[in-house]
Amino acid sequence: MKNDNKTPGKAFKLSVATLAIMNITAVVSLRGLPAEAVYGPSSAFYYLFAAIVFLIPTAMVAAELAAMFSDKQGGVFRWVGEAFGPRTGFLAIWLQWIESTIWYPTVLTFGAVSFAYIGMNGASDAALASNKIFTLVTVLAIYWIATFIAMKGLGWVGKISKWGGLIGTIIPAGLLIVLGIIYIASGGHNYMDMSQGFFPDLTKFDNLVLASSIFLFYAGMEMMGVHVMDVNNPSRNYPKAIIIGSLATVAIFVLGTFALGFIIPAKDINLTQSLLIGFDNYFRHFHVAWAGPLIAVALMFGVLASVLTWVAGPSKGIFTVGKAGYLPPFFQKTNSNGVQRNILLVQGGIVTLLSLLFVVMPSVQSFYQILSQLTILLYLIMYMLMFAAAIVLRYKMKDTPRPFRLGKGNALMWILGVVGFAGSLLAFILSFIPPGQISTGSNAVWYSVLIVGCIVMVVIPFIIYALRKPSWRDPSAEFAPFHWEKK
Repeated sequence: MKNDNKTPGKAFKLSVATLAIMNITAVVSLRGLPAEAVYGPSSAFYYLFAAIVFLIPTAMVAAELAAMFSDKQGGVFRWVGEAFGPRTGFLAIWLQWIESTIWYPTVLTFGAVSFAYIGMNGASDAALASNKIFTLVTVLAIYWIATFIAMKGLGWVGKISKWGGLIGTIIPAGLLIVLGIIYIASGGHNYMDMSQGFFPDLTKFDNLVLASSIFLFYAGMEMMGVHVMDVNNPSRNYPKAIIIGSLATVAIFVLGTFALGFIIPAKDINLTQSLLIGFDNYFRHFHVAWAGPLIAVALMFGVLASVLTWVAGPSKGIFTVGKAGYLPPFFQKTNSNGVQRNILLVQGGIVTLLSLLFVVMPSVQSFYQILSQLTILLYLIMYMLMFAAAIVLRYKMKDTPRPFRLGKGNALMWILGVVGFAGSLLAFILSFIPPGQISTGSNAVWYSVLIVGCIVMVVIPFIIYALRKPSWRDPSAEFAPFHWEKK
């Protein structure tokens, strides 16, 4: 029987262009552009630096690991666990799940601001966007709507995510860049301070804090590693797709950031509102103010789609590992659609509690920034574990087949692994420094939330691991043993 592209083992293969586009849509988000627009031309330096020391190493190292364990469940739990044991592997997948849980209020704050700008009065829209009660109610409403949609199953998630990514991210990104180009080309006033130059003043540590958030812009690329075997000639075509996707991602971020900087003075940039303000300023300049509410609706739809994708993603990963005996039976319960119901409900409870931080932080913007920094810290710990594991596995499992391998020897893996680890460590350290551009309240609150938050979130998985019982393992769980357990 001839293959019709549906036969298992010889499935349809992704083209280089398709995989590159998938990389772009998985990584690009417009909500962080204002954070970098304050740096002027030097923002381009940060984007390129983070791409070289983080984006490309992450994508390439994850590709080898994903191909190496393409027939085994667990994702980052499997990768880190094979190198350092199941306790550390559980820490890695826990961090991947909990950071996404903490991330939801920050991205949803952007969604709430988009919702506020659906009106036609700029002043009242801005006042509504700064209202803590409005933001809190909107954040929780969007999140729980996304959760209930996720409960319906992957079919719903896939449809909304696909259209949300196109309408809420790709089209607005292209529009913002085109508006910026036409604005400057037609003689519009450039509000960006071009005197800063491409290279930033690296002696000002507080100015590097917001720049370190660029690493989170590129986070999630490791998840694209699962597609390494879905392309023909992966050793040649996968790196090509990654490089094309990375260059396009950097171009979108750089040009989009410049487009905002052209139309808004650095001193007026607000992390949560400036993207919408930038669009409104452009629309008023070109006498199409009626388009403002439309772009606000599109961006809000994009936020819903993004949150929906992540609600259904990392929670599924930790659910799979939990069924192998690492989480109590309560967290292994599913609904009639086979969706991890209890994990989603607990996740929703955490998001709701975090959202209540609005009442203690001095502004919506400071809440947004401090949760963003905590998210970065937790995710970077996971990335450091991943890079270290990839190097260790070159020696612990040196004879294991690697359908996609970085270089013939170990040199390229060492280079990418060390660069990625060092870049992640640098961003981790910088993320503790309070940003000079934003009021975050007292430094005591800032350091307390970040330090205590990191310690608590790292300790919890070790406690769960220590308390695990044989009865936690689901007899129906098909989880392959680690390599040392086969001996």
